[in-house]
This record gives sequence, structure tokens and C-alpha cells, in this order.
Amino acid sequence: MSEELGSGTAGAPGRGAVERYRPLSLWWDTLPGPLEPRSGLPGDIDVDVAVVGAGFTGLWTARSLAVADPSLRIAVLEAEVAGFGASGRNGGWCSALFAASDAKIARSHGEDAARRMRLAMRETVDEVGRAAAEDGIDCHFAKGGTIAAARDEAQVARARAEVDEARASGVAEEDLRWLDAEEAGRRIGATRVLGGTYTPHCAAIQPARLARGLAGAIERRGVRVYEQTPVLAIEPGRGGHRPRVVTGQGSVRADVVVRATEAWTHTIRGQQRTLVPLYSLMIATEPLDDGFWKEAGLAERETFSDHRHLVIYGQRTADGRIAFGGRGAPYHFGSSVQPGFDRDGRVHDGLQRTLVDLFPALADARITHRWGGPVGVPRDWFSSVGFDRQSGIAWAGGYVGDGVSTTNLAGRTIADLVTGQPSDLVTLPWVGHTWRRWEPEPLRWLGVNAGLQGIKFADRSEARRGRPSWLAARMSGLLGG
Repeated sequence: MSEELGSGTAGAPGRGAVERYRPLSLWWDTLPGPLEPRSGLPGDIDVDVAVVGAGFTGLWTARSLAVADPSLRIAVLEAEVAGFGASGRNGGWCSALFAASDAKIARSHGEDAARRMRLAMRETVDEVGRAAAEDGIDCHFAKGGTIAAARDEAQVARARAEVDEARASGVAEEDLRWLDAEEAGRRIGATRVLGGTYTPHCAAIQPARLARGLAGAIERRGVRVYEQTPVLAIEPGRGGHRPRVVTGQGSVRADVVVRATEAWTHTIRGQQRTLVPLYSLMIATEPLDDGFWKEAGLAERETFSDHRHLVIYGQRTADGRIAFGGRGAPYHFGSSVQPGFDRDGRVHDGLQRTLVDLFPALADARITHRWGGPVGVPRDWFSSVGFDRQSGIAWAGGYVGDGVSTTNLAGRTIADLVTGQPSDLVTLPWVGHTWRRWEPEPLRWLGVNAGLQGIKFADRSEARRGRPSWLAARMSGLLGG
């Protein structure tokens, strides 16, 4: 998942309100120290830049702007607490994955644009680790890469095709390669591994540590972070008036307003059909003994998945657990986001069955945490970042769950756009990308959930027949292809 701005209640929290954040995820539950929310907006203020949302996008943007121009007056507004959304609940993959495929970018912007986007994402993985280290943030960064197992013949065909397409696009073997069954099995001791792909361009992290650490780091750089401050509206600048952010506790006038609200974008007036919130759910095991890890591999803390259509993702945590997640939860009518949707017994039980299918030795392992949250999905599955200088509004989002690293690239890009700094970042193909709006309800609910069921059917069909599904090929647009 990527960053989100939650809906919360303003006012001074009591002890119960403080502790209610720990159940958000394994990552929140294992944070050291107290989780006391920061104070809310005290009333009307005036700043140079107002950032709406204290997830990764908002935090990286504030950091990048403060580094670029320390004189800027920057305020970050958050309805709950920094890292409340997907930034503190995701799978901890700091990867070079971008929501839109290389082929899709090449079709709309050309091969060179796809290549530059790919290189920028790879560099961003290392930039996250560098910036975290510079700010003294121990987010358990371990760049072990990603192994994606191929566990039936259809997955083998898809994995090999991915490697072939990568070669045709100029991707070197050191950046993505095919693993035969023996080498794949050494890296990940899962069942029925017939082969797999490996890329070194991913790091496992503890995302809540990174989000909370960034919030503290930007405060040390002079940024003001106001939590417990729900935003009601973002008003663009017009007629000589600067843009304004409206909250229940006051308004914020600024030269620039950055919308960094991801899956909660629909709660902002006028943005109800910009991004759809789709839920991704996770589980975590108890810490596992050395005997298990000797068989399971992942010795370099590689992140892992397989080549099915319905996304699954996992990592070996720094304290020896498996944190494992996947899609499969339904889209909720009207883009509804509710705390009760974070837990779905049917989906969580299915994740546990999938994990045990991968690693049968986990049949008796205790599942200590179950959680979830929404990710922001644009109609065309193409992330976007931009700045409209006339209205004073900047934005970034639509990561489709690949936001842990992409948010950092977004923050640096917005900083260059706002300050007018010439850079290669502002010429990347996602800059200024415009989204088509999602359909109104009930078409949106019918279409998204029908697509979800179709993807599940395609995976079942491939596992049974061993051949690539014709249905999945026809639904490639829904999968970001």
C-alpha cells in the first residue's frame, strides 16, 4: 500500500486514543516509545507551502522542500497521526515497481521515457535508504531484492515472458533474471517452485518506523506538523487569491498546497471520483526459529511473491517473522473507507491458507497480527505527480500499492517543480499525467468487484489447467498492463 490521510477527531486525546493506533498493524504495534499525537491546527495560519496528508508522500515532500529551501514556511496537516494510512500498514517493500508497466509507458510516451522512469525508480530505492540513514531513522532497511516464484506452468510462461520482454527493452540480466528451479528453491524454500524471477532493486523495511521517523526529522528541519486536523476542502488560487486549505479548526493560506491524500482523496470536496480506495490486507506470524529459516531461505531478507494475477507479497522481518499480504478484499460501495474494513475474516483466513501452502511448516505457527488498509487506484493505473502553478495546487498519488519508494520520488519531484529547480525528475513521463475520472456508482462498484472476481477465476483456472488464462489477458488493463 502507499500513504493515506485518515479521517479523525480533533482535540486532545486521552490514553485510550493514544493506544488505539498500535492495533493498526504489526508495524505500529512494534514501534518503540509512546504514540502521543501532535497538537492540531491552532487556528488560521499563513505559510508558504501547505501539505495535506502526513503519509509518505506528504512527509517526503515536506522533507524535500525543506532541504531545497530551508527558508520556506511549511505546514503538514493530518487528520489522524503521521503514518496512519498505508504508510504505516503496507508490506514494507521499498521497490523499483511503478504502477504502470514499462510497456504501457512506452506506448504513451516512448521507449526512452519508459527507460528513464525505470532508472529513476531504481535510484529511488537507494535514495530512501540514504535519506533514512542521514536522518538517523532505523527503519530496518535491508536491500535483499525480490524473488517471485513460478509455481505452475502458466506462471512459468508468464515469468519467462517477463524476462524476455525486459531484455527486449534493454533491461540487463543483473537487473532482472530468470532463476531455474534449483536456484529459485535455494532462495525461497516454498512448495512447487518450478523457477522464478529475481531483481535486486527492492529493500525490505519497517514502514511505520520510516513514517514516524520522517515526521520527527522534518520537524527538526523546521516543518510544522499538525495532527488530529481533518481537511474539509482544498480551494485553488484564483482571481489574485492564494490557495486555501479549510479545516474544522481554521484555514491555512499558502502559496502552494500539496494534495497528498491517496486513498482518502475522495473525502476532499470535488475529488470523489479521482482515486478508488481498494483494500489490501495482511497477516504476520510469530517470530520463527532458525530451523524454519534454514529451510525457508530468504537469507538476505528478500521480499517475495509469485507470478499469480491476484497480488501477494511478503517479507522476512528484522525480528524473524513473516509479514504477508495480498489483494482480494472487495471494493466498498461509494468508495467507503471504514475501520471495520481493515479486518475481513474470510480474506485473512485465505491469506493464512496461501502462506501455509507456500510454507507448510507454518501450519501450526501462531498468527499474531491481522490488519489492512486501502490503497489509491486511478482509473488508468498510472501514478501521477504535478504542479499547476496557476492554481497553486500540487499533487501526487495513484500508486496502486507501489508507493513506499514512489512517494520519495514524488516528494523530490514536487520540490523541484515548486522551487523551479531544473532537473531530470520534472521531465519523467508521470509528471503532469491527468487521470480520467472513475465511473459514478453503481457502475464503479459493479465494475471493480467484477474485475476482482475475474482475476480470482483466472488464477484458479491456471492452477488447474496449467495454461495462461484468456480472461486474464483480456483484463490486462485492470492489472496495469
